[in-house]
Amino acid sequence: MTNLDLQHLVEQLSVTEFHRPFLHHAFFNRRLRTTGGRYQLQSHNIDINPKMLTDFDEATLIGVIKHELCHYHLHILGQGYQHRDAAFKQLLARVGGSRYAPQPKSGVAVHAYRYTYQCQSCGQVYHRKRRMDTRRYTCGHCRGRIKLV
Repeated sequence: MTNLDLQHLVEQLSVTEFHRPFLHHAFFNRRLRTTGGRYQLQSHNIDINPKMLTDFDEATLIGVIKHELCHYHLHILGQGYQHRDAAFKQLLARVGGSRYAPQPKSGVAVHAYRYTYQCQSCGQVYHRKRRMDTRRYTCGHCRGRIKLV
């Protein structure tokens, strides 16, 4: 699916589900990593994560588009467009949009912990994302010395 195909799909969904035209631009944005899509308040454009199409089926993509169109139409009408607003929740339920986008499956593998430390006295293991100074810190259980494994 190209950006032009996405634009046509968004325009079609806007007319059929919301009964209002979509007058701005919709495109895929590869830089989106943790979200399914984004509505831009200043430009009124909609960015869609391309992994919503490659990792999942078209129904998931349509759910994300409906979610972003809820933000779009409510913002244009001057109503509550944020996730916490009742108008947003009601419109999202009425059109059948997805409340949350699924976590993308593919991409760069992120290791939760990069460093593993172990107490030399009691053997307690500590996992850390950041490196720590072993001269400043001691074991929280026995106050023993900590060593990078």
